Amino acid sequence: MAAERGDSVLVDVPPQECPGTGSDQAGKAEACRGCPNQGLCASGRPAGPDPAIEEIKEKMKTVKHKLLVLSGKGGVGKSTFSAHLAHGLAEDEARQVALLDIDICGPSIPKIMGLEGEQVHQSGSGWSPVYVEENLGVMSVGFLLSSPDDAVIWRGPKKNGMIKQFLRDVDWGEIDYLIVDTPPGTSDEHLSVVQYLSAAGIDGAVIITTPQEVALQDVRKEITFCRKVKLPIVGVVENMSGFVCPKCKTESQIFPPTTGGAEAMCHSYNLPLLGKVPLDPQIGKSCDKGQSFFSVVPNSPATLAYRKIIQKIQDYCSQNQPQEEENT
Repeated sequence: MAAERGDSVLVDVPPQECPGTGSDQAGKAEACRGCPNQGLCASGRPAGPDPAIEEIKEKMKTVKHKLLVLSGKGGVGKSTFSAHLAHGLAEDEARQVALLDIDICGPSIPKIMGLEGEQVHQSGSGWSPVYVEENLGVMSVGFLLSSPDDAVIWRGPKKNGMIKQFLRDVDWGEIDYLIVDTPPGTSDEHLSVVQYLSAAGIDGAVIITTPQEVALQDVRKEITFCRKVKLPIVGVVENMSGFVCPKCKTESQIFPPTTGGAEAMCHSYNLPLLGKVPLDPQIGKSCDKGQSFFSVVPNSPATLAYRKIIQKIQDYCSQNQPQEEENT
């Protein structure tokens, strides 16, 4: 395992203890234990394509659709959307859904899915996901922590090794949808998951934003990232889009769209706006309790907005079947 449950933190090897690739101790020193590049350094082979890419491609043959959920900025509701996308898809009991949390330093999915305190179990076929329902499995680094308050203090290579393990070593089984919840930004985790899934094929990315310009600025960077790494964009979701008072029914813009919000941005980038989800205090409450917002408030405007967005994502995936399926 690349990570073990500890008393307080999961800590990476201090950089000064790494012997370096040019040393005769490369891959052999005590500091090399647990490093995802240990085998490569010890072999003395020059760096090349990671063999895990082909291994992950083989593993992902049982996964029909792969979706990344991205956001340029934190706090825009990306993990909340990922969780409810998984809940919504899994409402069809004939559909198998998996939710992978690669926000290594801020794993909130266990809390949102009501799985705090659960642990990863290992079998002969690999790590087993933690199941919310029989057809909804979850994997997160949060399951490796002894407490939700523990910190994961890792640099890029250790994070990449963890993501590689999640994709290669988890026994996902036959899955209709794999949803990958990513951290904010365009850094190590994003590059790793795109690299490792590139050969297996990614249906696309769903980008989450809020209406104000300070969030849209970072989302534009996310769009640029997707286009540079040739990651298809399913569309954009505007979260926290207005608030209707439950008593007086007056609508207020908590985050005013001073530059036109997600709608104007999508128009300028020629991207589909999947929908707008209004603010609803019950969303936060249901996440804190680890409940599906759909079952708590099934007829709220936010629930209806979620369902329309999820249907559009399903339609997109059905129209973009993997090449192998099209040729069979």
